[in-house]
Amino acid sequence: MPHDGQDMTLTATPVLADLRQLTAQTLPAVDNILANAKAALRTMVTENDRISGKLIEAHQTAAHGVAWLATYAQALHQMQNWADRLEADEKFGAVEQLIHQIAFGEYIWQIYGGIQMNQGEVVRLQDMGLTQDDARGLMSPAAQMLTGHGNTQAVRSRLVDLMQEQSANITVGASGLDDELEMIREQFRRFAVEKVEPFAHDWHLNDDLIPMEIIEELAEMGVFGLTIPEEYGGFGMSKSSMCVVSEELSRGYIGVGSLGTRSEIAAELIICGGTDEQKQKWLPQLASAETLPTAVFTEPNTGSDLGALRTRAVRDGDDWTITGNKTWITHAARTHVMTVLARTEPDTTDYRGLSMFLAEKTPGTDEAPFPTKGMTGGEIEVLGYRGMKEYELAFDGFKVKGENLLGGETGKGFKQLMQTFESARIQTAARAVGVAASALDVAMQYATDRKQFGKPLINFPRVSGKLAMMAVETMVARQLTYFSANEKDNDRRCDLEAGMAKLLGARVAWACADNALQIHGGNGFALEYKVSRILCDARILNIFEGAAEIQAQVIARRLLD
Repeated sequence: MPHDGQDMTLTATPVLADLRQLTAQTLPAVDNILANAKAALRTMVTENDRISGKLIEAHQTAAHGVAWLATYAQALHQMQNWADRLEADEKFGAVEQLIHQIAFGEYIWQIYGGIQMNQGEVVRLQDMGLTQDDARGLMSPAAQMLTGHGNTQAVRSRLVDLMQEQSANITVGASGLDDELEMIREQFRRFAVEKVEPFAHDWHLNDDLIPMEIIEELAEMGVFGLTIPEEYGGFGMSKSSMCVVSEELSRGYIGVGSLGTRSEIAAELIICGGTDEQKQKWLPQLASAETLPTAVFTEPNTGSDLGALRTRAVRDGDDWTITGNKTWITHAARTHVMTVLARTEPDTTDYRGLSMFLAEKTPGTDEAPFPTKGMTGGEIEVLGYRGMKEYELAFDGFKVKGENLLGGETGKGFKQLMQTFESARIQTAARAVGVAASALDVAMQYATDRKQFGKPLINFPRVSGKLAMMAVETMVARQLTYFSANEKDNDRRCDLEAGMAKLLGARVAWACADNALQIHGGNGFALEYKVSRILCDARILNIFEGAAEIQAQVIARRLLD
């Protein structure tokens, strides 16, 4: 084993001896430091023997730090499980070993010295109420070996060498999924390469809606009914399959990868909270894409505080009328039904007075985007995520049939929405992995093709280092996402795991996009290069489905339950 300052030979594979044993030996110390951090946080935020929401807010940095620490711990556990599965299947090759080694070397160092919540915020163990002695407990001989030798420039350069040799592979490193899911990946990767990637940048630059032909082809491929039960016309497939499809379509263009999200949210609402009649009516239509849905939740002055919604629904005989304003409504114009969250109990000011409606509307055209009586809307111009467009909507006496109150009961809307968040956040994490992979694709190609000072950019250590870390963190986010999907598939509560996957995936997507643009240099700042779009698309992932700060707050609260 090389000593500090001794170069590893780049022509050999610089994998540490007994790698999986080394990484496994670090996990108890990581778990222990997380347990200590949770205990310290609990002391900070306990008042009169109860967890205080006010104190969690007052100690927000500590709380969010513990959320990130728990996310890192879970990520390392899932990387260990990934490595063990691959070893059992004889697929733990040189690329996979280097990815695994770098991930542990980097994340353990970050846990010890400071976790990168984003580019401007680093949270350290001392911010969580821990001491230097606590930190030293992390540094076992195995951890010191990994932090000292696991993620060196030589290791990163060797990984990139192998990435170039294996450029025909769909993912950098084996995904760890079964053959059936990999066949699904190949199918949707081919679709994205042929039908999406050549046109996505023009759709973005022209602020065009994704062509209906794409939606129709995706419908034929089963995207909109992927996880809807077979008895309702869907395929009844796993959330893991949904992750693979979302990942590869988002790798082509996040707008296309997000088309299925609308149907996923609407179907989940109806499956979890709908009446038998509502399931029989709506689920087959969603599965076939005969009906395209949109989610209408957010309001101009509420953001993530959904309990404070003001849009009201008033009984009108057997039916309802909705009045109020909504914003950031994706794909609102050309859809047929809206899942609308509105207040049905006028005297309430929190989530207990909210109900969910399946509000039917007529799809619009370019000339008349919102032809249905009782509603108007206008487009919000955005940096990225443009293929479905974003809208502000105003409702003024908008009519909804009485039979379209979800579940047939008022006051259940917030609970019904909460039941969808696991799937929605898993899906968003998968989209983030796809965007990160897209950034790596364009960065690798540019670094290989672009010559500076007589050699390709990829031969410069800091360029190859960026590419290596992009590949590593994409795999870490991927494994955390697959784990949360597997928990959901096995009917286990996974709001914590889904939140962690979304939290980390969004940061990884942004970091990959930013590094990809940096590798492009000045050209990355030009609109004609795809990376400019990828950067804009990646930025939204830290905001929607729960901003990173809200997500960390939710994770911290769950950790203290």
